Amino acid sequence: MRAARPSRRTVETDLGRKRRARRIGRLLTEAHPDAHCELDHSGPLQLAVATILSAQCTDQRVNEVTPKLFRRYPTAADYAGADRAEMEELIRPTGFFRNKTNSLINLGQQLVERYDGQVPGRLVDLVTLPGIGRKTANVILGNAFGVPGITVDTHFQRLMHRWELTAETDPVKIEHAVGALFERRDWTMLSHRVIFHGRRVCHARKPACGACTLASVCPSYGTGPTEAAPAAKLLKGPRARELAVQAGVDPDLVPPTAVVSDTP
Repeated sequence: MRAARPSRRTVETDLGRKRRARRIGRLLTEAHPDAHCELDHSGPLQLAVATILSAQCTDQRVNEVTPKLFRRYPTAADYAGADRAEMEELIRPTGFFRNKTNSLINLGQQLVERYDGQVPGRLVDLVTLPGIGRKTANVILGNAFGVPGITVDTHFQRLMHRWELTAETDPVKIEHAVGALFERRDWTMLSHRVIFHGRRVCHARKPACGACTLASVCPSYGTGPTEAAPAAKLLKGPRARELAVQAGVDPDLVPPTAVVSDTP
């Protein structure tokens, strides 16, 4: 039996919010055991490049482009000395390819000049590099260096607001506010699970409230359809039917197209 959902009219204490946040974290762990960085990469340089390319682009599209790119430019020095026209053509499908080419070439030059061609493993250094802001830096640190970090992308920000874990709108303030609710060691995987949930269940326009395992702890329950049938149709990803089962919904209500759909 599900516990009563928190009401918007209820004043939640800081301790109550932290306890609810930890409950959300546990439910996310159960719902998304497959959560991971969805940008294909091998090592810090490839991850930095892929993350730069992911701006205003789906991870799936980036992953289609990067194999050839990584073969053509295996080192920072290769990016530093790249032919601009050739690189633009390679990354054109990711959009904003001229700006991204500038970032990649400048990134390679800075890494060669300042860090002996290696991607640094400190936030203070990463954010000084071309094309790398705090969000990108946390992705690199958490997934390439094992340094815990919170990635505040659009999915993460949306869900933090829906779950009323913070009212902050500045990404850095969101990062600090949410970080205070969870153990530091969990930050990186929490980010992946929240993003997975945002892409597969809690969509921006119409979340699958009636097929969500977090319904009992979500003060925004009802933003999307609460009936099983319409909610199940909104689930996405290869585990869509499993997500339905976890929420107590008939998996046959999940359309076959949802299982193979892209999750931007």
